[in-house]
Amino acid sequence: MSALATNYLTPTGREEAWRFTPLKRLAGLHDNSTKVMDHISIAAKAQLPNGVLLAIADASEFPPSYTSTDVVTNRVRQEVKKVSVLTIAKDLELTESIYLSRNCSSAPEVSRIVIQAGVNSKSTVVIENTGKGEIGEEIEINLSPGASLDLISLQEWDRSAVHIAQHHAIVSKDAQFTSYVVSVGGSVVRISPTVEFTGAGSFADLYGIYFATDGQHLEHRIHVNHNVPNAKSRVNYKGALAGKEAHTVWIGDVYIHKGADGTDTYELNRNLLLTEGARADSVPNLEIETGEIVGAGHASTTGRFDDEQLFYLQSRGIPADIARRLVIRGFFAEIISKLKSSDLEDRLMQRIDDELAKVGE
Repeated sequence: MSALATNYLTPTGREEAWRFTPLKRLAGLHDNSTKVMDHISIAAKAQLPNGVLLAIADASEFPPSYTSTDVVTNRVRQEVKKVSVLTIAKDLELTESIYLSRNCSSAPEVSRIVIQAGVNSKSTVVIENTGKGEIGEEIEINLSPGASLDLISLQEWDRSAVHIAQHHAIVSKDAQFTSYVVSVGGSVVRISPTVEFTGAGSFADLYGIYFATDGQHLEHRIHVNHNVPNAKSRVNYKGALAGKEAHTVWIGDVYIHKGADGTDTYELNRNLLLTEGARADSVPNLEIETGEIVGAGHASTTGRFDDEQLFYLQSRGIPADIARRLVIRGFFAEIISKLKSSDLEDRLMQRIDDELAKVGE
């Protein structure tokens, strides 16, 4: 049996794609052992602007535009009967973000969302995930030529939640896609942001932050598929861990195909260990099949809290708990500040402060 075929079988934990994931904590989303609901839990948080439409459609009307080897994604595709479709009209430039929210119950569910950004449109979509649910999800993002889309995905789950998702962006000629994945809640969160380019001049920025405390497993698996010439990508993920058995996993895969001349790519992951008993796994990968590129590289660091920074702040009269919070805020600020929303920045910084406060409880 081929290696590709085995990807569709129920994971055992011995597969490379699943070796870090605690399968027993996935609520049966990966092995069909639990019945799931096909439930449309996503909704617009406010009235949508002219030129933007959120509709519910039969799944048969929106077949997947790409092939996935992820077992949960394929289960989502098998189970869903209705798809949430967000359409942004061509040439539409929005100054305000589109907010979609989801508050899940404890019943396991599957969800599929399709986002279509029209030609030369410019928009920001924020997806808020809250509650104590168990969800398998696929988000497919299609950017037409010249489109610019920022997608902000907030995982602010209750501590019991399980969230397994693939976010796949298809980026056309001269289009720009920026992804922000923020994971600061949940029992197990496994997000796979993936990108494929379909036209020259396309660009993707993938940012992420995560904060794991006692017993949390937060996993992010990035794959950028450079299969056309003259496309550019940047990946930058930062994570902090504190508490017993806090575990994060970051996998960064960039694949530059033969013929993808002029590719420019770089991926970076940094992890900050705040306490004993926390573990961060970080695996950057880069596969190149052509030498005619602008640049390609990757870096990964995992280190302890910088006691010198803490001492510096305390020596200037700042109490230890506040000094520690300032250092962690500074660690995340580089990415959070890119959201260009003071409300979101304040909200996420407060959530990080709240998570940090739990460490001392």
